[in-house]
Amino acid sequence: MARPVKEAAVAELTEDFKSANATYLTEYRGLTVTSMKELRRSLGVDTKYSVVKNTLTKIAAKNAGVEISDDLLVGPSALAFIKGDPIDAARNLKNFQKENPLLVVKGGIYEGKFVTTAEIMQLADLESREVLLAKLAGAMKGSLAKAARIFDALRIKMEAGAPAPAPVAEAAPAVAEAPAVEEAAPAAEAAAEVTEEVVAEVAPATDAAETPAE
Repeated sequence: MARPVKEAAVAELTEDFKSANATYLTEYRGLTVTSMKELRRSLGVDTKYSVVKNTLTKIAAKNAGVEISDDLLVGPSALAFIKGDPIDAARNLKNFQKENPLLVVKGGIYEGKFVTTAEIMQLADLESREVLLAKLAGAMKGSLAKAARIFDALRIKMEAGAPAPAPVAEAAPAVAEAPAVEEAAPAAEAAAEVTEEVVAEVAPATDAAETPAE
């Protein structure tokens, strides 16, 4: 390979490493051209699956600040540069490998750190980000609906326990204010009870929202 061609190849690989959300290193020894096409198709348009030269990959990884063990850069290598969801890509690799055991997943880079084959398979078993967000949104929607019902109950209890307004034509004597306070007490107690219910109902949704999705 001429030097300008090598430099261009290294530059492209370096950019791929830097721009990818994750990178999975594979060995495709024994796979047919048709199988390779099927693999690329299964990984989707958000993944760039490239056959690479180990020496150039080593240089590009170093330029991109990525550490890949020399032991992994042996044999016919191909890199899956993930631009979409790394979990979906790991799942697609795992599913393809079930039907094509000649594909070997040797490791990769996830969140800037090296991950082993076993860790990539664990990622494949996780639910995707979209599924987790959908579940979280559903839980929050249900809790908000419960909170709305509780606030309605609070309003009804307060309206039912509120004292009747004094006639406009007559001025209420000072001593008559004490019973009004006593009559308002049930409404205040009802408000306190329902407020406790609101906190109890909404708290699970808040905890769920604070839990990071993996």
